[in-house]
Amino acid sequence: MTPVADAPLRVVIAEDAALFREGLVRLLSERGHRVCAAVADGQALLDAVAAHRPDVAVVDVRMPPTRTDEGLRAALELRRDHPGTGVLVLSQYVETRYAARLLEGNAAGVGYLLKDRVADVAEFAEALARVAAGGTALDPEVVGQLLGASRNADDLAALTPREREVLALMGEGRSNAGIADALVVTTGVVEKHVASIFGKLRLPPAEGDNRRVLAVLRYLRS
Repeated sequence: MTPVADAPLRVVIAEDAALFREGLVRLLSERGHRVCAAVADGQALLDAVAAHRPDVAVVDVRMPPTRTDEGLRAALELRRDHPGTGVLVLSQYVETRYAARLLEGNAAGVGYLLKDRVADVAEFAEALARVAAGGTALDPEVVGQLLGASRNADDLAALTPREREVLALMGEGRSNAGIADALVVTTGVVEKHVASIFGKLRLPPAEGDNRRVLAVLRYLRS
């Protein structure tokens, strides 16, 4: 079932920049979500999730004290200890190694977006809902860099331009219906493209959206 972007969610926010943090609180509150806690460091995030058991946590990668990967490490710990809570990581820059660490083993309930994407409120809300429902939401920039860095250049070269568009949208975690909406085509057309992509990349068909994303990402990182 596709999550509804405006369905009320219980959210914990971890972001050390006060203005951006308050902006997120206001944005989510205005859309009817309940922000259970808004904190500024990784340990406070873990404490807040343990106390409130939210549907999803929004986490900045870089937080005090060193502002390197504290947020990511807290997010990884959160995924281990609270698998029922979705994790949507926000980053200022594309850092594919961080995305890869988050997605290791299981892509369910994980998102990795650039902070600039928050400006598109509807898209951000949809990504948040998708992650909270156990789906995946990856920034197009991350997917694009994985495509560009893939060692499987010969196989990727076999894809048509439209198939590469579909592959990128699959990597973002979109369902066939979501891809159809984005490309303004029918779901039947998308299904044909997906089947062709799996065939050309020699990937086994996967029924669930998360398994599709994980298969694609494993291929691109290999």
